[in-house]
Amino acid sequence: MAVLKVIEVLANSSVSWEEATKNALEQASKSVKNIRSVYVNEQSATVKDGKIDDYRVNVKITFEVK
Repeated sequence: MAVLKVIEVLANSSVSWEEATKNALEQASKSVKNIRSVYVNEQSATVKDGKIDDYRVNVKITFEVK
C-alpha cells in the first residue's frame, strides 16, 4: 500500500495552458519527489488589448510519501 499526498500549485505562462501546467510540474519537481500525477483543476487567462496576455492554471499534484 502506498501513502499519497496532494498539493495544489498555481502557475502561469505567456504561451499556453499546457506550458503553464509544465511550469507547475517543473517547479514542484524541484522540492517534491515521487510525483505520480498532475490534475488540472482550473484554467483562466488575463486579457490585454483584446488578446490573451497570460495563461493560468491551478493544478493538483499527487506524489508518494516514502
